Amino acid sequence: MNWDDIRIFLAVARAGQILAAARRLELNHATVGRRLTALETALGAHLLHRRPNGCELTETGRSFLEHAERMEAAQLAARAAIGGADVALSGTVRIGAPDGFGTAFLAPRLWRLQERHPQLTVQLVPVPRAFSISRREADIAITVERPEAGRLVAAKLVDYALGLYASRGYVAERGAPESLGDLARHRLVGAVDDLLYSPRLAYYVDLVPDWPSGTEISSATGQTEAVAAGAGIGILHSFMASRRPDLVRLLPEATIRRTYWLVYHESARDVRRIAVAADFIRELVEAERGLFG
Repeated sequence: MNWDDIRIFLAVARAGQILAAARRLELNHATVGRRLTALETALGAHLLHRRPNGCELTETGRSFLEHAERMEAAQLAARAAIGGADVALSGTVRIGAPDGFGTAFLAPRLWRLQERHPQLTVQLVPVPRAFSISRREADIAITVERPEAGRLVAAKLVDYALGLYASRGYVAERGAPESLGDLARHRLVGAVDDLLYSPRLAYYVDLVPDWPSGTEISSATGQTEAVAAGAGIGILHSFMASRRPDLVRLLPEATIRRTYWLVYHESARDVRRIAVAADFIRELVEAERGLFG
């Protein structure tokens, strides 16, 4: 087995496309394809489904990826030890996060990780309803539930608060509820229940038996914008809503609490770019922990 072929396999597995990997490696597209074929021949195994719109790892490919990443980590560690200096991080790290945390918190801050490690490509993707870190849909995931199955490492990232909010214009027009029972007389903004990928996202159950919303939006960011525009009262993430002067907190005693978890596959424990990215996310949260209420 040729290490250069394994290095090319890693690039394709991370990019999801032969062409994108070829550009990153500064190699010809056909050369990358030939090296992948050579690796599969040497292993006697099919590692990738090659399709016009990209590449997908086979079951064998996913298994081999774990070994390849451990080989890469060992090689980097050896180079650093022999050279007496740290080896620059390179490659791609993909982070999956819920809409609110990903868009409102991570997106404005992730560039600092890439600034520290210019050869690293940092990707932020939404966590959809069906999501598998085991299939490498992301290297790191931020989740609202601690996973109970699979070879995953999960650590509590931060508790966060949610509360009832409305726009100043809405309160001036319709008044503010004096109790949870008063909510029935107001316009409500909510989520699309059948698109919630976790029951933990049905926040209203912590406050009232039912949430008869007239406007339903499937993203936390969209709900925040709708409430700010005067659509009604919504249950919003405090770290998103508390800094907006156009929003008013209602019934502050009605606070909902949830937890974000930081998750990655156990095979990635020693993959340096993933470990560095995970530490960076923890660092960001710790620096602004008070924001999460």
